[in-house]
Amino acid sequence: MKVLILNGALEKRTLSTSYTITAYLKQQMEDKGNTVQVFNLSEASIPFLDITLKETPRSVNVMVEYFRNADVHIWLTPLYHGGMTGAMKNCLDWMEVSSKEIRPYLTGKTIGLICWADGAKAMLGIQSMDMVAKSLRAWVHPYSIPIVKDDLYTLEYTCFSDSYKLRFDKIINLLIEPQFI
Repeated sequence: MKVLILNGALEKRTLSTSYTITAYLKQQMEDKGNTVQVFNLSEASIPFLDITLKETPRSVNVMVEYFRNADVHIWLTPLYHGGMTGAMKNCLDWMEVSSKEIRPYLTGKTIGLICWADGAKAMLGIQSMDMVAKSLRAWVHPYSIPIVKDDLYTLEYTCFSDSYKLRFDKIINLLIEPQFI
């Protein structure tokens, strides 16, 4: 199975929350025999949406190809003022370039959602991603992971807490093994 992990955070530190979650998901998916493509938004050079351009930017064409070729997506973002990062929303808005295709946008793709926040409001980020994914004609898996960042790591900050490891493993199994649905 081809899996796309969309890291919607803008941080580039390899020890950041977004990179550690992404690395864990990628490793677990690959250990189960899946092909994983990570799309780090902070490294993608996606410009602001401009539908008046005569040519679609190359970085957008690459992004759309990654999104369309994957069987399953996992989208993750920190909570920014009640939703996903603005850059992530802009990135997803570029799917408009596929609107005239036979199967436009993300028609029929299955997407799992993960969001983290310093407080207990990460569900707001899940809801904003859910609305966009459904607008792009994707099917959002009903199991999502809203994260309270203080509970994500062990007390020593050396690894994820057992509670969140179980949640990450569960979403992986639900997305790639149909018998779990």
